[in-house]
Amino acid sequence: MAYQYYPGSSRHEATGGAIVDGQSRHANVLQSSDLAQHLEQFHSVMGAAAQEPGIPAHHTSESGLQISSRQSDMTGWIDCMIEELSSNSAGPMTAPPPQQQRNAFTKDSLPNNDPEVSSSRDSSLETGSPPLPTLHYRDTPAVGTNFAATQYNTNRPTAPGFQPGVTTMDTAQYTEGNALKGRISSGSVAEQQQQMPMGEDENSGIQLVHSLLACAEAIQRDNLNLAEETLRRIQLLRLPPGPMGKVASHFIDALTRRIYGAASSSGNSGSNQSDSLSELLHFHFYETCPYLKFAHFTANQAILEAFAGHKQVHVIDFNLMHGLQWPALIQALALRSGGPPRLRLTGIGPPQPGGNDVLQEIGKKLRQLADTVKVDFEFRGVVAVKLDDIKPWMLQVRHGEAVAVNSVLQLHKLLFSNGPVRPIDEVLRAVRALKPRIFTIVEHEANHNNPSFLGRFTEALHYYSTMFDSLEACNLPSESNEQLLAEMYLGREIYNIVACENAARTERHENLVQWRLRLMKAGYRPIQLGLNAFKQASTLLTLFSGEGYRVEEKLGCLTLGWHTRPLIAASAWQCT
Repeated sequence: MAYQYYPGSSRHEATGGAIVDGQSRHANVLQSSDLAQHLEQFHSVMGAAAQEPGIPAHHTSESGLQISSRQSDMTGWIDCMIEELSSNSAGPMTAPPPQQQRNAFTKDSLPNNDPEVSSSRDSSLETGSPPLPTLHYRDTPAVGTNFAATQYNTNRPTAPGFQPGVTTMDTAQYTEGNALKGRISSGSVAEQQQQMPMGEDENSGIQLVHSLLACAEAIQRDNLNLAEETLRRIQLLRLPPGPMGKVASHFIDALTRRIYGAASSSGNSGSNQSDSLSELLHFHFYETCPYLKFAHFTANQAILEAFAGHKQVHVIDFNLMHGLQWPALIQALALRSGGPPRLRLTGIGPPQPGGNDVLQEIGKKLRQLADTVKVDFEFRGVVAVKLDDIKPWMLQVRHGEAVAVNSVLQLHKLLFSNGPVRPIDEVLRAVRALKPRIFTIVEHEANHNNPSFLGRFTEALHYYSTMFDSLEACNLPSESNEQLLAEMYLGREIYNIVACENAARTERHENLVQWRLRLMKAGYRPIQLGLNAFKQASTLLTLFSGEGYRVEEKLGCLTLGWHTRPLIAASAWQCT
């Protein structure tokens, strides 16, 4: 039975017309969200206070832990703590108003213009796990985010005599947290795009798509003279306004770099997660749109259910980044019936410039949060250039622990191989050796690993056209810094898919069917994500997103997409 979810409404309706959730449940969700908002506001000021001398550590009282039955007491306690730690706390977040969908590349490449945020699932989800502590996600603060003032210049090579319409970041400085200083210029797209009559706009878009595909086909045939000539013609076209022009500029950029030799086949791929710019873009993409929040939220819900009844639990995160995923899980474990378990978190991350121990800084912030809600917490950071460098013994799994392994947008980077053993196979074997209770995986719902350049270019063009279109529903001011940085995050993925080859091409996204076959062949069986995850993921969309986003159940997994096109997929696995 398919269900429709209406944001801003108090009901979930089945297609048969039966109301399965009413006003009272909706009211409870809103109360829980208010409490979560206070908690995360408190986390934010805790992070700032930890850097100031003379501020004592605070701990919860016994009554403060009775959140499920005494939310008002807990909220009051948090408010008092916030007053102590900071006189300038941020105001409450509100759900943004809906925004209409913008045009994307072509009518054929776009999903249907469904005016509602919808969520659908099949009846098999009715057999979900019993209710567990609710995971809440308002805008979780960045844990340990620290961007030293750095100057970035992303100027790109261009065809001689032409100035393509591109989004550029001239000189930007970034300091602690997400404070942005300097100047971000989107002049080429915003200033050079001229308003055209609707018919001319549509014809221009069709001509642009055909020209981009013709250029990609010439590259596939190794006819670089024809590719260069086609690219020059593309650069003479006026880019259409809106998402269509923005995504086109990134593909033009990537084609230019590939044709004129600025791309790499073995060095820096433009997607190196160890540099500060990548971390900054990741943070702003997380803040701007719901995709990474959905990934963290859904994985955490599955982990929480897998840990039910266990007193010692161990989470292994394949890419800790800012630690954004784990505050919500720590909170939920603190509320668990019978008391919280002892939690160990092993965070894997790349080496940092200058030898900075960023992992430990993030672990320290998470430990402060765990102390606040009285969760026995231990953190350990593991530095690795590549995931396949990690051996099971390095992760120090202890006897009696319930282990969860978590991978968010990491496994696709392991699909390239130029040797007898593929990195993805090594990592899947290593995870099996850990005997985890659950292995949570989130990946793009796309096929950007096609050996045919034209095939993956075409797929990427459709995928990122939809992705850019969805960004317009996040209700950010037009050409704001936040929107430009989120677009730049996606632009680096486009560059890597189109301009890079061999080991440098790390964005080798595959779809859920492909991952399912690979994992089952490697000795894993899927765990169906339960009704709790489905309902709460639907609620998440009302907090962070405008209309058009859609949660669906597919093969026991959950996908988040824009209108009818899934864009990201979350799944859970156990060893057979």
